[in-house]
Amino acid sequence: MEYVKFGKTGLELSRLCLGCMTYGDPSRGSHSWTLDEEKSRPLIKQALELGINFLDTANVYSDGTSEEIVGRAIRDFAKREEIVLATKVFNRMRPGPNGAGLSRKAIFAEIDNSLRRLGTDYVDLYQIHRWDYGTPIEETLEALHDVVKSGKARYIGASSMHAWQFAKALYISRLNGWTEFVSMQNHVNLLNREEEREMLPLCADQKIAVMPWSPLARGRLTRAWDEVSERQKTDEFGKNLYTQSIESDRKIVEQVAAIANARGVPQAQVALAWVAQKQEITSPIVGASKPNHLTDAVAALSLKLTPDEIAALEAPYTPHRFVGFQ
Repeated sequence: MEYVKFGKTGLELSRLCLGCMTYGDPSRGSHSWTLDEEKSRPLIKQALELGINFLDTANVYSDGTSEEIVGRAIRDFAKREEIVLATKVFNRMRPGPNGAGLSRKAIFAEIDNSLRRLGTDYVDLYQIHRWDYGTPIEETLEALHDVVKSGKARYIGASSMHAWQFAKALYISRLNGWTEFVSMQNHVNLLNREEEREMLPLCADQKIAVMPWSPLARGRLTRAWDEVSERQKTDEFGKNLYTQSIESDRKIVEQVAAIANARGVPQAQVALAWVAQKQEITSPIVGASKPNHLTDAVAALSLKLTPDEIAALEAPYTPHRFVGFQ
């Protein structure tokens, strides 16, 4: 496993991040396709044994049970100081006022709830899951600064938003001497390249770490276009991500298959190699519900696509509307 610096920080982590949305009680939350604890633990252990030391979850995943499963696995399979543990805040965790969002009250409550579920006294990376249009960004940023100064988080990061919003947040933090975002978790894959227009150049200029979610487009890039997975049938959020340009998307998947066949490797390796080779990308977030998902992900780091292969993969792309955030 290769380890890299996390943006402009001194933090070192694996070139792959294990996305832990896959792990959680399927009877809780909105993800009925998740793996329960008994099925999750071997995969988390395998990831750690492969050298992946970066794990990403969120308070909202499976109603908090993802954090619980991940926390217990880390305690059983690793040393806490060797793990880079990330979680998120924003989505609704309970009904009624202040049960969601990025107010000072919500952030202070949710960091404590996440730490309790994870069974640790700090997280390495605390991220805002989305932009909160109902809370002044100044309030959110000062609260996050105080979370870091309290020792409950080492760094803070952001997830999908407009580039102007991220630039505004960075500016306000610097203006006030507050802790700055060091990372951006956004939507980057062969079927959705809109972040190349503004967000990725911004991150490169500001030396922000980039950890894209869904680098395999919810599995769409790993199989024939007409083949449907069980997750795809029930993933309500995912159903809206890849419906805008079906014909061009299909051609991209066919190019992935052609290069994979020529190389003698699974499609997943080709699709992930494209993401990993982008110079702005720090650590793609990979989900794993089967052992081969992890071995393919690690192998993708060693698969170097040629300029001609990259051009063939990118040629069919057509512009998309932003999806995954407002």
